[in-house]
Amino acid sequence: MKGYILAAGEGTRMRPLTANIPKPLLPVAGRPFLEHNIESLKEAGIKDIIMLVGWRAQRIREHFGDGREFGVRIEYVEQKERLGTAHAIGMIRDKVDSPFFCLYGDVVLTKESVKGIVEHHKKVKGSIMALTTVEDPRRYGVISTQDGVVMGISEKPEVPEANTVNAGAYILDPAVFESIGATRKSSRGEYEITDTFRAILHKDHLYAYLLKKDWIDVARPWDLLEANRILMEGLETDVQGEVSDKATLIGSVKVGKGSHVLPGSYIVGPAIIGERCEVGPNAYIRPSTSVGNGCKVGNAVEIKNSIIMNDTKVPHLSYVGDSVIGERCNLGAGTKVANLRLDEREVHVIIDGRRTGSGRRKLGVIMGDDVKTGINATIDVGTIIGEGTMIGIGALARGTIAPRSRIF
Repeated sequence: MKGYILAAGEGTRMRPLTANIPKPLLPVAGRPFLEHNIESLKEAGIKDIIMLVGWRAQRIREHFGDGREFGVRIEYVEQKERLGTAHAIGMIRDKVDSPFFCLYGDVVLTKESVKGIVEHHKKVKGSIMALTTVEDPRRYGVISTQDGVVMGISEKPEVPEANTVNAGAYILDPAVFESIGATRKSSRGEYEITDTFRAILHKDHLYAYLLKKDWIDVARPWDLLEANRILMEGLETDVQGEVSDKATLIGSVKVGKGSHVLPGSYIVGPAIIGERCEVGPNAYIRPSTSVGNGCKVGNAVEIKNSIIMNDTKVPHLSYVGDSVIGERCNLGAGTKVANLRLDEREVHVIIDGRRTGSGRRKLGVIMGDDVKTGINATIDVGTIIGEGTMIGIGALARGTIAPRSRIF
């Protein structure tokens, strides 16, 4: 069985993090999150993978190459014009002649979930749609089933009749290409896979498989935090750098080659420290934190439940909680990130001038690449800071700040 990963999107909803980095290469649990899905496919026995690329395709090709480094074989298909999911799936019509595993590139599945889908296919011997349950199904395709078979699909309903939704993972028979060929453009000017599936339901079974493990749709930047939490479960301790005998590591902690954990530092896992990092002295790193390569977490710095990307420096006396910090950022001494409203209600974010719920009670900052803050800068809950911005000495940053802004 071949695997097919749809990873051609521009990731506009993930800005500012995707201003320079293609969405599939955004780091989660110490690696680009697409690596986790490739590993899950490999462990389920799927080692021939076709990857659909588009925006910044060259960076993805450079990272994954022919797949040899990851124990798989990767072939690329480039989508010049994005015309919907049905169009994307139809692009491999001439490359598969047997059932194939199709996975949306912005969905994170556990290894157990991928294996479960494959095993269910062996049992039913037919096309499968993976399903999951969510609290608010209005953003998804809501699925009705009967006796393990998909009976109906309602796309983003205002009043959902169920909370079971399409999880963005399928095993499809090559017969799907005939149905895709008969699919017409929607009012949005795209070939919708839901229209294709509705046509299939009239003439054949589309079996349902309800995922048993966690699932996350990485649609917004803060979704990376939940994906990070899920993928760090079961992390195994692996210390390849140098850890002072006066530092404390509790639980599962990874420390990469060339990294130094200095005296007084206290790290509680699951936590990942990349390669060539310096932690401490007296730094406190709390669970579900992933620090990239070439980073510094300095004296009296506390970081909690956050993703710190490559070559970013948090040198001293700062607090970062429930945040995603881009590459090559530098936080001046005393920079504080607020991550909890005083009334402890859901944190809202300003996107495109509109106030949007994040679904999170705790959310700090989403910071693009190359941002610098001065000493004693303060960042309010749910702030988005565009790439290349400077936050001055003692300044307050809040709301959504455009790229390359100056806040003083």
